[in-house]
Order: sequence, then C-alpha cells, then structure tokens
Amino acid sequence: MPGQPLTNALTIDVEDYFQVSALAPYIPRHEWPQRPCRVEGNVERILLMLDESRVRATFFTLGWIAERYPQLVRRIADAGHEVASHGFGHERASDLSRADFCADVRRAKLLLEDISGQEIRGYRAPSFSIGVGNLWAFDCLAEAGHRYSSSIYPIRHDHYGMPDAPRFAHRVQHGLLELPVTTARFLDRNWPASGGGYFRLLPYALSRWLLRQVNDRDGQPAIFYFHPWEIDPGQPRIPNLSVKTRFRHYVNLDRTEGRLRRLLTDFRWGRMDEIFLRRGMAAVAA
Repeated sequence: MPGQPLTNALTIDVEDYFQVSALAPYIPRHEWPQRPCRVEGNVERILLMLDESRVRATFFTLGWIAERYPQLVRRIADAGHEVASHGFGHERASDLSRADFCADVRRAKLLLEDISGQEIRGYRAPSFSIGVGNLWAFDCLAEAGHRYSSSIYPIRHDHYGMPDAPRFAHRVQHGLLELPVTTARFLDRNWPASGGGYFRLLPYALSRWLLRQVNDRDGQPAIFYFHPWEIDPGQPRIPNLSVKTRFRHYVNLDRTEGRLRRLLTDFRWGRMDEIFLRRGMAAVAA
C-alpha cells in the first residue's frame, strides 16, 4: 500500500508591492511611508483562503510591516500559523555589513516576538540573499536565537542563487538548520519548483508536476513560497519600469489566487517549524 503523502511547507513572505527588491531602483525607500499599503487586505484574503482549506502556514514577516500593522501579526498568530522573520527593512543581506545585518536580524526578531507572543524560530533573507560571499550571516542568525533559516535558493538567477548548495535541509554554522526553497533536478541542473514568479509564469500543471517529482522521486517535503501582492492584480502600477521588470512583477497576477486554491487541494501543507523542527527531520538533516 502506498504511504501517506508528504506534508509540504507553505510559506508567505509578508511584504508589500513597493518593497520588492526588483523595484528598488524605481521606488526610493524614503517613499515607502507615502505609498498606499495593500498588505493588510491581501493577507486577510490569504488567511481566509487557508482557513477554508484548513491549512496552516509560515508567514515570514517584515519588521517594517509588523511595526505599522501589529494587529495583522496578531491575526496571523491567533489563526494558528507560524510567525517567522523576513528581517526588518527588506535590505538584502549581501548589501549589508555584518554589524548592520546582525542589528537588522535582532531588531526584527524582538519586535515580532513582542507582537505575536511566539518564539520566532525561522528567518528568510530578503531575495534569498545569503550565498558564498556572506555565509557569516548564519552566525548572526544563530546568535540572535533563530533555529532555522530558509535563505538559500540553489539555482542560477540574475538576482540571487547558490546553485551548488545542498537542495534539501542541512546544517550550517552553529547547528542552524538551513531549509532551501525547493528545486527539481533535471539535466544536471536545479530548476525552480517552489513558487514566486515562476509559479505565476509557468502553467499550473507544470508547477504541480515539479512538486510531485520532489515528493515522489526525492522523497522530500517541498517548500513553496509566495507574496501577498501576488494575488493583487489591482495594485498600483509603477511607471517607467524596464520591460523585464514589468513582466516579472505583473505577469498573471489575476490568475495566482485561483492557482493557489488548486495547490491547496492537490497537496498536503503545513508550517515550517512543525515539518522541519521535529526530532526525526532534524536528525536526517544533521
């Protein structure tokens, strides 16, 4: 008899549309407070969708958002989801000094713990910006008290990526558990299979097939991610974007929620901490 299907990790990076790294050249950081925020409404839609599907997830939440919308963080926690850290100011780890990165990590963790009443165990670097040039970032995460990171994307990409990194859960400095977002292995190369812009761009059937390959062939739980702004086709359009940036940011926004609803029924989903911090999974990764 076939075994029970694996439970995969559903993760949401809680940031608003104007905080996306690819839009940084077009939206100065000092303009953020003046931009119309849409994250509250989008997260509420996500929470309703998850409640309808009886799915619990991990919300990697930006400190900048939590500071302005503490009630949103409490809603996430009260609904039974894991609150994790996305750092405070959505600055790429690779753009910060060690001291500044450590300070950003500590500030976000303390704030999120104070608001949510939860221990903040997990961290995800903005734009998966931990790589071979700044592995010291794991020291900062461990020193701050994080138990796991999901900050490496083992693919080749023009904005991020560490293609030679292990594809699945593994230990890094100080026993910290690194949980890379999911890739599928074909033709001696890692291919994205974990959400984000690829989920909006690729046909849903292909995304579903890639995730099943990871579950069935590799025997590993997948880690899938998306952003609240990706279910929001009504978000303000930013003028004068390059063709590539405009395509990447806006492609298929009107289809994402429907695809996510299918995804929630086609696979089993859960929180990062409950899947990967169990004793059995920790022993496999050690």
